[in-house]
Amino acid sequence: MRGSTQILVIGGGPAGSTAAGLLAKEGFEVTLLERDQFPRYHIGESILPSCRPILELLGVWDKVQAHGFQPKGGAYFFWGPEEWEVKFDSLGDDGTNAWQVIRSEFDELLLRHAAELGVEVVENVTVKELEFEGERPVAARWAGTKDPSDSGRISFDYLIDASGRGGVMAVKHAKNRQYHEIFRNVGAWTYWKGVKPLDRGPEGAIAVCSAPDGWFWVIPLHDGTTSIGLVTGRDIFNEKRNRLGGVQEVYDQALEECPAVQKLLGGAERAGGVKVEQDYSYTAENFGRPGYLMCGDAACFLDPLLSTGVHLATYSAMLASATLTSVIRGEVEEREAWEFFNTVYRHAYERLLVLVSVFYESYRGKEHHFYNAQKLTQSQRDSLNLQDAFDRIITGLADMEDAQDVYASVHAHLNGAESGDPNPLANLNKVHEQKQAPMSERNAVGGLYLAFRPGLHLARADGGAAEGGSPA
Repeated sequence: MRGSTQILVIGGGPAGSTAAGLLAKEGFEVTLLERDQFPRYHIGESILPSCRPILELLGVWDKVQAHGFQPKGGAYFFWGPEEWEVKFDSLGDDGTNAWQVIRSEFDELLLRHAAELGVEVVENVTVKELEFEGERPVAARWAGTKDPSDSGRISFDYLIDASGRGGVMAVKHAKNRQYHEIFRNVGAWTYWKGVKPLDRGPEGAIAVCSAPDGWFWVIPLHDGTTSIGLVTGRDIFNEKRNRLGGVQEVYDQALEECPAVQKLLGGAERAGGVKVEQDYSYTAENFGRPGYLMCGDAACFLDPLLSTGVHLATYSAMLASATLTSVIRGEVEEREAWEFFNTVYRHAYERLLVLVSVFYESYRGKEHHFYNAQKLTQSQRDSLNLQDAFDRIITGLADMEDAQDVYASVHAHLNGAESGDPNPLANLNKVHEQKQAPMSERNAVGGLYLAFRPGLHLARADGGAAEGGSPA
């Protein structure tokens, strides 16, 4: 491993691999340190169409397409008494805009692609400590994951923390992670063989099926297995686990209470034990300070209801890459570029936080403790600046009439409406971060916007060095 590098990236998941690869494409020296040896298991298997333009920009989309993953035509919701579908047909003209992926394979594909682009990828290495000069990180002390005696130090000019929920910077150093009093849920899942295909909705769709105390995801995968996971409240989960005797028993009881999933499981067999993870919702107080930026789960985490994990990871990686590129080349001052990154990334996260809460609130009934527990408190609503969030939601919708329907639904739900049709939320398949992100002078943030010619960077609205445009 090098003793010094221009840019150090911590973490080889989608956020780290995407950021490292995009920066290497711009000709920078990038070193990526990954704790595990890929392939490694990871949950989060349902990918949104908003990832496609970023993967195309990275130059890896053709590899993803050729790998054989299950094409994802959209989503189908069994939400209380309501059923509706969401079709992913607004990006591209070849019929494939999203995939259901085995993350061990998907993540390794991205990591190896980053290496092909020139990134020095070092696996089985854990960052033990960061060294600072004032507020600015300048070096990392590392040790082998399997052999701690194998250790060393690497200095850098800039750091991208994509270390996932472990959060090297937010948890260990800045200590600025803030947990929301919402979405404090538990995910319990396993894999099945012989699950019947969904008899409705888009081809390869994820099924989202509500249950009395939570909901299930059903995700078909290309190896013939199906990922089926329960999301329920932490307190509900712990009470049932104590009463019923274990995690498996909680999972099985919830299955019995969900006819939509039971219908698919006739003749199916489990392919493994039940895994469990806490789905806390959190965000760092800021996503970047002098010398470093945070991407993906290292910066913020959201409930899995709308499958936004890989979207936020790759989107934040693209933002970070453009930001660093312009700073290193002297096009934008670091303070100004960092403000752009923090503002745009936080807007993306808060927008999704609002949408997920609204989605939960569309499940009506005072007796359903789980769904009522997913509501944003008044203090959270105040801190999120909901009017700005609403504006960003409707800006991203192609049909402004639909946009007003969504606005009305959001406004009513967040202000205590007791009834409401969730179906307007089906229009959210038209919302892609690329449509509402600052990718033109018209949508500039602090006078800056993302530009893609001649390469990914930040341009000035008053006449920057390059034109903007779409990454696709």
